[in-house]
This record gives sequence, structure tokens and C-alpha cells, in this order.
Amino acid sequence: MAYNDDAVLARLSALNESHDSIATAAQWIMFHKYANNAEANWQYGTNSLEPRRHADRTVALWMQRLKDSSATRRLSLVYLANEVAQQSRIRRKEDFIIAFSPVIAEATSLAYKGAPTEIHGKLRRVVDVWKDRNIFEAPIQHAIESRLDELDKAKGTTRPGFGNSPFTSNTAATAPHEFIPLISGFQKVQKLRVPLKSTIESANQEYEKQTDPSTPVPSAPVFAARLNGLLKTLSNAETATRESVATRESLIADLEKMLQGQRSELEIDHDALSQLSARKAEIEDKKQQVELAIMRALGPADTSDPQTNGEESTPAQEPGRPEMEALTPPMMEEFTPPPPEIEPLSPIGETETMPEEGKARLGTTYSIAISSNGSNKRRRVGDDSEFPDMGGDDGIDDDVAEMLKDGG
Repeated sequence: MAYNDDAVLARLSALNESHDSIATAAQWIMFHKYANNAEANWQYGTNSLEPRRHADRTVALWMQRLKDSSATRRLSLVYLANEVAQQSRIRRKEDFIIAFSPVIAEATSLAYKGAPTEIHGKLRRVVDVWKDRNIFEAPIQHAIESRLDELDKAKGTTRPGFGNSPFTSNTAATAPHEFIPLISGFQKVQKLRVPLKSTIESANQEYEKQTDPSTPVPSAPVFAARLNGLLKTLSNAETATRESVATRESLIADLEKMLQGQRSELEIDHDALSQLSARKAEIEDKKQQVELAIMRALGPADTSDPQTNGEESTPAQEPGRPEMEALTPPMMEEFTPPPPEIEPLSPIGETETMPEEGKARLGTTYSIAISSNGSNKRRRVGDDSEFPDMGGDDGIDDDVAEMLKDGG
């Protein structure tokens, strides 16, 4: 069967879920791809883009058939893509993997959406195989898992099996939905970069070879054939470069769109921040006023220093510490009392010859002595007696009293 659009669509329509059907279809697609690859290499050179176009066209027809199919047939088409991608990875041929990368996330989510739970589990197992064997690059794998997780969240279900195990990476579940177009666009640019570089180098080398003045000019038919081949090489390089330019412009447009959206959100955040700061300052001032009013209400009533206009008065100065008296007593002034004047007593035998002045002086002396002992009465001494009456001899020793009597 010749390889054309009708043949590819016929193969895809006859596909079923059995392994034999999927393996046969995958071998047919890859056989015609590599057969066309050899033909293109013979006709256009080893760096021709014809094999890439074959893979891109096949994937485009596969995507068209998947959109028009039922849930069960969509699962079979995903199985076919899995078989082709894994065989390409084993053979180290990246054409189909590059062709599937931009659309595989959308195709998987389309097959997942609206399918029964049993098909959900089968699709999840295929996605896990891609992840374990690194069939697609990490951004594409993350985009696939993210879309499936979003469908589960929208449906209110959780991921079946143990996909959310803490021992596995859950980066795809946390990837924002807004980044999926950026990831896909960046992946396209990266996939086109290496082939484009080799294509441009090949075209430049062929051009320099055909236009080198030192090269002898062949016959006209041969030279015309060479120029025709160079023209096709330059045309292919131009087409590849134009595709790369369009892909980069699309990626830059998506980035600028996201950047503009973030700038708009930033302006909104700045306005909200200014408003919140002003309201915070207003509430702080009001809080201070309320606290000041509370302190006034709780403070002592003091009319000597009233507060007016809400101004806070200067607090009264606290009294100083009392001065402590010294613990050491003051020095006492030295005082020496004067010696008392003692009148010498007259001998008993000279009492008779004592003149009248002596008697009077003696009576005064006794009077003073009695007064100093605390008595308020002064005893009189008669002229006819030589010794004063001692008031019943109170306080006189008996021997002294006897001597006084004998002397009288």
C-alpha cells in the first residue's frame, strides 16, 4: 500500500485495542517513514527535511482521527502513539518524538476527558511509562500530567493508583495552567534549533561549493541539475528558518502577553498596598487617641494641671529621697562641774568661844544644807542654845547624839 493521506487514515480507522493491531500499524508507519527517508536522502541529500515532514504529516492525520473518534478508539490511538514513540526512542530516531511533542498533551487530555474510569487508569499507566522511560522531555511530560490532574480536579476525583505517592515527583500537579502554552512553545523552539542549524550550514556549504570560482564549470545539463539541487536546498533551509522564526515569535508573543498581565496585576497590587498603608496609619492614630482617653479616665483627679485639646501634659516630678540622719551621735561637750565649797567644821571644844557672827553663819550653812536636801522649811536656831534642834535627832547616829548631850 502506497503511503499517502488516505492510506494513513485507513490504517488508523482499522486500528483496535489489541497489541497485534497496534504493533502492525506502528511498523507500517515507521517502515514507510524510513523508506521515504532513504529515498529523500538519495534525492535531496542527507540533511533533507522530507523525513520530518513525513512524520509531521502522519502526526497531523493521527490527531485529526483522534478528535473524530470515540473514547475507546482514542485509547487505541494513544497506544499507537506510545508504540511509535518508544520504537523511535529505541532506534534513536527523534523525528516522531519531535512531531508528537507539540500535540501529545492536548491529545492525551482529549482522550482522557469524558472517558470512563477504566480508560482513565489505562491512560495514566501509559503516561507513567513515558515518565519512567523518559520518552518525552520533562516540560512536555509535566504538561501532560498537569492537564490530566486538572481534569480530575474539575470532575471532583483524585488520581487513581499511587501516582500521588510522596516517593514520586509531583511537579506536574503543581505546574500552573498558564505555563503550559509557554512550555509547548519553548519545546518547539528547542526542537527546531538543532535541525535548523545543520540545515543552514548544509545550504551554505552547498552554495559556496557551487559558486566557487575555482571549481571548473561542468557541462550545461549537469550544471543545471546542480543548480536545481542547490535551489531546493536553499528553499528547504528557507522554509525551516521561516518556521523557526514563526515559532519564536509565537513564544515571544505568549511571554509578552503573560508579562503584560503580570504588570497589570502589579499595578493593582501597588494601589492596594498604598490604600492599606494609609488605612493602617489612620487606625493607629485613632487607637492612640482611644488609649489616651482611657488613661485620662483612670488617672487621679488633678485640677492644678489640667490637660486641654487632647495634649498630653508633662507628668509631675516625683519627690526626692528623704535625707537620712547619720547613725553616729554628735560629740558631747566636755563638762566639768565646779567643786563644791565645803565649810570646814569647827572642833567641838571651840563651840563655846564662837562669836555671834559664827553662829549666824553656821545657822545659815545648816539652813542651806537642809534646803538642798529638798526641805521647804528652815529651822530656827535659838539664841539660848548652842546647837540647832535637829528635829528629834532624825537621821543622827546614837553615838553622835550622846556626845551632843554630854557637851550640853
